[in-house]
Amino acid sequence: MAPSAVNMATLFGIAAVSLASGFYLGQINASSVRIKQEHPRDILRKCKQKAIEELEMEKNEEYESDIESCGEDYDEEDEEEVEINSMSLNDIPGEVRMALVIRQDLGMQKGKIAAQCSHAALACYRLIAADPTRESYNLPLTQRWLRYGQAKITLKCPDKEIMDELFAKALSLGVNSYVVHDAGRTQIAAGSATVLGLGPAPKAVLDQITGELKLY
Repeated sequence: MAPSAVNMATLFGIAAVSLASGFYLGQINASSVRIKQEHPRDILRKCKQKAIEELEMEKNEEYESDIESCGEDYDEEDEEEVEINSMSLNDIPGEVRMALVIRQDLGMQKGKIAAQCSHAALACYRLIAADPTRESYNLPLTQRWLRYGQAKITLKCPDKEIMDELFAKALSLGVNSYVVHDAGRTQIAAGSATVLGLGPAPKAVLDQITGELKLY
């Protein structure tokens, strides 16, 4: 049976509405795409402006107080920045790695531990590779470490007493070392020794220092 004129009119009406709706939605989507394709230069300009505004908002008494206390904490950390000549380790073959020894008695959360380990790794690298005038500068050992993947291992340390013993033993063996002291703005007391960074140094030597510690 052939469709009636009324049915045909209804079908054509529905089709017209569908086409109009599709065109309208397409225009909206196209507009959204154009917005997302903003020029990188404009995005960076907006980021700069936002950063300037945020810095202006932070310039208050509390911010100044934080800066002063941060400076004091860095002075404390400088006392642990011991320059060790590790040239005697260059003749020891095998893998070169860095060890990050984490205190367990402080109860640090994972994010805090990650930040403290980053401080330790960067400090060790700075001591051994950033300044040729330092006693601790050892480019050949650093290059061995960089060339084969910058291996790092995280280990558990029960308390500060054990960490101090490990630090002393590392110094006696000529291993580049650094103890991170926290600024005390979150979770733990200011000046707390959190992570001991060791190396880069040959694995055979590090095992003599940390061989009894468990992996973190």
